[in-house]
This record gives sequence, C-alpha cells and structure tokens, in this order.
Amino acid sequence: MGAPGAGKGTQARLIQEHHGLVQISTGDMFRAMKDANTPLAEEVRSVMNSGKLVPDDVTIQVVRERTNQEDCAKGYLLDGFPRTTAQAVMLETLADEQTKKISAISIDVPLDILEKRLTGRRSCPVCGEIYNVHFKPPKSDNVCDNHPEAQLIHRADDMPEKIKVRLSTYEQQTQPLLDYYQQSGRLHRIDGNREPDAIYMDIEKVLTNLE
Repeated sequence: MGAPGAGKGTQARLIQEHHGLVQISTGDMFRAMKDANTPLAEEVRSVMNSGKLVPDDVTIQVVRERTNQEDCAKGYLLDGFPRTTAQAVMLETLADEQTKKISAISIDVPLDILEKRLTGRRSCPVCGEIYNVHFKPPKSDNVCDNHPEAQLIHRADDMPEKIKVRLSTYEQQTQPLLDYYQQSGRLHRIDGNREPDAIYMDIEKVLTNLE
C-alpha cells in the first residue's frame, strides 16, 4: 500500500523480478472481465455498465477466481485490494482457504514530497520519458533530452489542486485499513523517501521473514 506517487509500482516490479510472485490488480482483473464468457464476468459487466461500484462480495469472488490459478500457488502480490476493512476481513477467509499468510506493506512518504513528485511530473509526448522538475529535470527547460523538438506534457491529473484531493481521499480511505493490519501486527511500514533499491532492501527483509 502507498499513496499516489509513493513508488508502489516500482517496488512491485522488483518483488516480481526477485521472487516470481504475480502482481494482481483488481483494476486489471475487472478489465479482463469485459471479454470473459462466464457468469461472474457477466455479473461484473452488468454492475460496471450501470456505473455502480462492484460490491465487495463480487470483488472477492473475482480475486478468489484469479488467485486460485496455478501461477499464484507460491503466493501473490495484491495491488488495489483490499481497499476497505470489509474486504480485508473477506481476504482473511480466502487466505485460510488457500493456506496463505497475509502481510501488509505500506510505503510511507511525507505529504510534501508526494506533492512535489506528482505536481512536478512531466512526460515526453514522443517517447514517454518521465521527468520531474524537482527531482529529475530535463537538461533544457520543458523539452525532452531525447527529442528537443518535443515540449513536455503536464497532465491535468497532476495539477496541484487535483493532487491535494487525491492524496486526501487516499488517506481517508486507507487509514482504517492500516489500523486493521497494525492491530494484528502484520503492518510493515517502509520509509519511501529514499532511492528505490534502499526501499526494496527493507521490503526484502519483510518477505524473507514470511518464508
């Protein structure tokens, strides 16, 4: 777990590379349901087409179906689930069924750093290279190092007013979940205000203790 800009994606990739664990995103699973021809997929499509959120009991069915596949036998990495304590309780039941242990890792980054990471992001429209005006600026102002003819793009989602809303929403929704895992001694808080390799070293210690 971690707020937008905390670096979850980078750490997930490192965990996959070192441990061969499958990263499972509920968003990816729901998108895959668009083309699947099963009763569960039809139920998910019906809910999504109505504009409603997929209910917790349906979401856990989707997670169960995916994590019961062979590539998850050694364990798996959940991204975007659970989002609520109700979902966390459902995950406990699923973990028991699969004889798996749950561990929650939170990548913590100070709010002011997160804002700089997100509001400072710029991208090249040609090659997709990502820059940051605070931490990784281009050599020339607002143009790509590889494509000097290309003006860097500042996404609408990365404007300061929207970033504040995103971070505030994340904190409100996630704090009860952090408390849930903290109370059972399964929450591992990692300092995310460092280089990715240093962050991963601490995550590796958590994973090693689980084996």
